[in-house]
Amino acid sequence: MLNPDELLAKTDFPGKDLSAPEAFEFTGSGSEYFRIWIVNLLLTIVTLGVYSAWAKVRKTRYFYDNTILAGASFEYHGSPMSILRGRLVALAFFGAYNIAFMISDTAGFAALALLGAAIPWLIWKSLQFKLYNSSYRGIRFGFGGTAGKVYLTYLVLPLATLLSAYLLAPFTHQRIKKFQHEHSRYGGTSFSFHASAGSFYKAYLIAFLVALGGLVAIAAAFGGTFAAIIKAGSPKDAGAAAVGTILIFLLVVYAWLFSLLPLFLTLIQNLIWNHTHLGNHRFMSRMRVGKMAFIALSNMIGIVATLGLFIPFAQIRTMRYRIESMAILPSGSLDDFIADAQENASSTGEAAADLLDFDLSL
Repeated sequence: MLNPDELLAKTDFPGKDLSAPEAFEFTGSGSEYFRIWIVNLLLTIVTLGVYSAWAKVRKTRYFYDNTILAGASFEYHGSPMSILRGRLVALAFFGAYNIAFMISDTAGFAALALLGAAIPWLIWKSLQFKLYNSSYRGIRFGFGGTAGKVYLTYLVLPLATLLSAYLLAPFTHQRIKKFQHEHSRYGGTSFSFHASAGSFYKAYLIAFLVALGGLVAIAAAFGGTFAAIIKAGSPKDAGAAAVGTILIFLLVVYAWLFSLLPLFLTLIQNLIWNHTHLGNHRFMSRMRVGKMAFIALSNMIGIVATLGLFIPFAQIRTMRYRIESMAILPSGSLDDFIADAQENASSTGEAAADLLDFDLSL
């Protein structure tokens, strides 16, 4: 694993006079977040889901408040009522879809088409709400984009991916991240994204080859049992031991595929953030597959052993590693950049708040 200096030496970077990397910190604790999580869960159940909007705000604010960069934390400004209104709108969409199918198949498919057409717009409004209601050092983030690009990214490309038997999945993934990052801004400064579609295909190919290699090895290890079953004609004729072995085989396959999630998550996070800039400032992610796999496996064991009570601790452990694996590589003084962003922030316009007063997040 390259350290920041080695990475900079090997990477073409457009900025000048890079300062020392500013690492992200996460100060949340499992025991502290457990209290928030359990109260959110109980009140959401008691209120039949209504409190979930307030629960989302409490959870998001906790994670924002405990994410530190250069001595300052992030802030979340979303209101529970805005989120509740958004969820009621989303519920109305899905309710109309279900009712339409009760009326007739024609009405149902028409409602399905309308829902599919609405989803890209819902995603767009969700991104706008989330970014506008996030800030750092008093400066808000923002999200732009156009309806045409939204529908190309979230409707046309996913449909093309489906029709291509998912061969276009890495390309679509790259275009989605490019759209998200290049239309995001901090104050008046825009983000940019430089990862190619080829690099996404490479990440997907690595994950696929590792998955395939593991499945081949597992199949080889159980080959004798399968040969005996084939010879006997059925698992029942092969005996109880063969049936038990098949169950173990399925469990091992499931565990192997589950263990690939940390690999893919690590590859993608590093790929995305190592190719993201904010103005002339660059981000860096140094997640390691082994460490992420250990966290995921131990989290799963903890959740199963505690019947779910370990979930908030698992979330904190995962979030801490993902956040603290990241740093920003400033082009010059980060304080000067913040001051410039503050001056340019007014150009984004506070009037946007009136258009983003409800969260349509799905």
